[in-house]
Amino acid sequence: MNEPAEMSSVLISGANGSIGLACGRMFLQRWTGAKVYLGCRAARAGAEQLAVEFAGRCELVTLEVTDAESWTAAVRRVLDDCGRIDVLVNNAGRHRDSLLATMPLDDWHEVLASHLTGTFLGCRAVVRPMLAQHHGRIINIASLSALLAPAGQTNYAAAKAGVVALSQSLAKEVARAGVTVNAICPGYVMTADLAQDAAQVDELAKRVPARRLGRPEEVAAAVLYLAGADAAYTTGAVLKLDGGIY
Repeated sequence: MNEPAEMSSVLISGANGSIGLACGRMFLQRWTGAKVYLGCRAARAGAEQLAVEFAGRCELVTLEVTDAESWTAAVRRVLDDCGRIDVLVNNAGRHRDSLLATMPLDDWHEVLASHLTGTFLGCRAVVRPMLAQHHGRIINIASLSALLAPAGQTNYAAAKAGVVALSQSLAKEVARAGVTVNAICPGYVMTADLAQDAAQVDELAKRVPARRLGRPEEVAAAVLYLAGADAAYTTGAVLKLDGGIY
């Protein structure tokens, strides 16, 4: 069983998306003593439904990941409620895909800010309390694009590659204090939006040796493992979940 002995507190950014919701649900179902905080910016219908389903153990927090003060407020909320923060899942981000030659400068900055700067701010917000309590798990959701960069994603691939490097560097800084930092690189995952386009799903599945897309729950299972006591010696790792693409 991966559940730490203590009553765990978990903060997930981008928690209204398919992967964020799957992570929240898995923590709530598998770690019965955990309290989960779902960080959302604007869209929050799915997160609200999960909070109702697990009333008393799951709450929403307003979180704009590109804003340092928003991160400070979200982490303070967790610390005020629980006295500690055990797990951070950095999952928020957005796509603005296009060829570099025609990419608007705003799209470059927006993607770098949401993925890379957002991850940096989240890690910075939790690392001091985690060091003080001599325990913590940071799981950064990167992407297969960080390892196998496709055309048309120079902004996204660069941002996610930065997330991987950030994770590996930070892991070395905090390992002695019992804090682990790891990155997960999902390949094609069946999101709610993608599920509405059967033709695109079929086309993507042909590119995967496993001949299917991953499920959000499979990403969540990897997150749960890295957050648990069984992964205490795993830090600075980059775990790809891609059905064999790379």
